[in-house]
Amino acid sequence: MSDGIVVPTPFAPKLSKLAERAKEQGWLKWAIVVAVSFAALLQVIDTSIVNVALPYMQGNLGTTLTEIGWVSTSYSIANVIVIPLSAWLGLRFGKKRYFLFSVVTFVLASVMCGFASSLPMLIVGRVIQGFGGGGLLAPAQALIFQAVPREDQGKASMVFTICVIVGPAIGPVLGGYLTDNYGWPWIFYINVPLGILALYLCSTFLVPDDPSTREVHRNDKIDWWGIFFLSLGLGTFQTLLEQGQEDDWFSSPFIQRMAFLSVVGIVCFIWQELRAAKPAVDLRVLRYRSVSLGSIISIALGMGLYGTVFVVPVFVQNVLHFTATETGVMLIPGALASAAASFALAPLGKLFSPRMLIAAGCLMTIGVMVALIGINPDTGYDQFYWPLIWRGFGSVVMFIPLSIATLGALPKRDIDAASGFFGLTRQLGGSIGIAGITTLVAKQQFVHRSQIIGNISDLNSAFGTRLAEGTAFFSASSGDPVAVHKQALTLIDRSVDLQALLLSYRDVFYFVAFVFVLMMPLIFLLGKTPKSTSAIPISE
Repeated sequence: MSDGIVVPTPFAPKLSKLAERAKEQGWLKWAIVVAVSFAALLQVIDTSIVNVALPYMQGNLGTTLTEIGWVSTSYSIANVIVIPLSAWLGLRFGKKRYFLFSVVTFVLASVMCGFASSLPMLIVGRVIQGFGGGGLLAPAQALIFQAVPREDQGKASMVFTICVIVGPAIGPVLGGYLTDNYGWPWIFYINVPLGILALYLCSTFLVPDDPSTREVHRNDKIDWWGIFFLSLGLGTFQTLLEQGQEDDWFSSPFIQRMAFLSVVGIVCFIWQELRAAKPAVDLRVLRYRSVSLGSIISIALGMGLYGTVFVVPVFVQNVLHFTATETGVMLIPGALASAAASFALAPLGKLFSPRMLIAAGCLMTIGVMVALIGINPDTGYDQFYWPLIWRGFGSVVMFIPLSIATLGALPKRDIDAASGFFGLTRQLGGSIGIAGITTLVAKQQFVHRSQIIGNISDLNSAFGTRLAEGTAFFSASSGDPVAVHKQALTLIDRSVDLQALLLSYRDVFYFVAFVFVLMMPLIFLLGKTPKSTSAIPISE
């Protein structure tokens, strides 16, 4: 300092004793991967665990079906707003500090939901829980990519992807078990011990934030307009997706208003973020071809994969009359296949490029959809076994390489923003897929019912035979010919409804396969991911 210039001292983070030992022994990066993945798992499970308990909540809180639906909708809205803001919040308040704050918020909100004695209190708790959960998924992926060298990112993504894919399968069976045996509040109380464990792991192993970096961004002007337009656009769009089918879409003035506000909000948000010096969401990361194309593919993957995760349990419960526990057990082999695929992906990644693996996963998923097209009223557990295993395997073969192809080659400074946007596209894709599939089932069931009824008449010998069989069956227990005839017609009507429902699910599987076929050309436009042995220093 003899010339009067002060040379800044590189930041040397003070690690916990256990983290210091892990760093010396070379496994700190894996401790970070496990810690943040476990925290993200809580958020992923909570997106599906509530759905099986909604009928119990409805009866306990004395609400209508429409009102209780806001328990899920409110969480999704809060979640989808925070995900793209998570990168900015991490820079402003510190990545570790914000991540720990999100875990604490999620756990405390879970307690509030469990104690809720009224619907408004439960919805408020779910909103807060959604805000906390939104700060777990995308930041977890960013922390992994920043802590792990590029040659190990495949293995690290394996752990994270297992949580993302297995979580929705665990949620329904865990929710069904807790609700049946202990009551619906326990689907929220279960987050408390798991959240405390996640908080301990993350506080122990995550590297402390660099105070200088936090101070630089703390003085930045807050992009309030960007945050407002983001909340308006995504909040109303998510509401539209969640409530559209129930309100008959654009025939409802409420849905029309939501659509108008979502378009205005999203357009104004894009305009504001591109002109702001310090945007809340840095859309400039879309200049990277891998991020822009990867995000488009992520939307399609979310539509297909989350849509099928939703539609298969609904089908087996509504048509085949599986219980929630039986449905969860049926999904376990697919979840195990996902875990097996994650381990198999490391050697496969050395032989094939990410683009080839993503394409292979797409072809597997298309094959699964084709196999599921043949479902019928006699379909049982065995007919779902191998398709669900291949779906679980194909999901991992797509998700992990897509994450690497999208984020792996980015400069460190852009990983947070890109990861937040990438996570948002996956979330929106899932919401769009579920809304689209729900609508498709309802609309096509009506279409197929009309077509089947058009073939029912006294001139149709099959109809006459079924009516005679039904009449003979009910005549054995009733002497009233009018009542017997009515019962026989009701039986045929139920059979028509079942056949129409089966045909509508067949259309869904055709639709998902078609989405993946359309996505195939985009995969080969993704840039090549460079191989590098350079690690991002764990001290950074």
